[in-house]
Amino acid sequence: MAARLNPVAAAPALMKLWYDAAVAISDSLDPALAELVKTRASQINGCAVCTNMHSIPSRGYGETEQRIFLLPAWRDAPCYTDRERAALGWTEALTRLCEGHEHERAYEALKAVFTEEEQVSLTLIINVINGWNRIAVGFGGWAEPAVGKPSAMVVVA
Repeated sequence: MAARLNPVAAAPALMKLWYDAAVAISDSLDPALAELVKTRASQINGCAVCTNMHSIPSRGYGETEQRIFLLPAWRDAPCYTDRERAALGWTEALTRLCEGHEHERAYEALKAVFTEEEQVSLTLIINVINGWNRIAVGFGGWAEPAVGKPSAMVVVA
């Protein structure tokens, strides 16, 4: 397989803007919840680099291995709060937008436990991680969590 494009090398200024926006958006919500959402969206999208990148810092925010491993089955696992369930439901609805009509039910659950500003923050975080998933999967990128900055992204052949 031929090597793929390194987006950071190809468009450093744009990727820096994207990275800076991603950090600012991510900082707008509780970091533990943000990492949980990013991990779940990355799992859905089959993005190994982002699943790895966000499950590791989750532990630093007190996340347990059990809860990380149970993310794909969060609906049946009793270890998530109502707020986390609403965020995960919203994450799945937006990440799988074309797959069904869960959006309205997910939004009702979201409105019950998140302020309007938090709803916007969460929605932007979901959009950003879906974008990162597409960049990483599309270009075959890999970055270790310890050096997870755009300049560290390498292309996997």
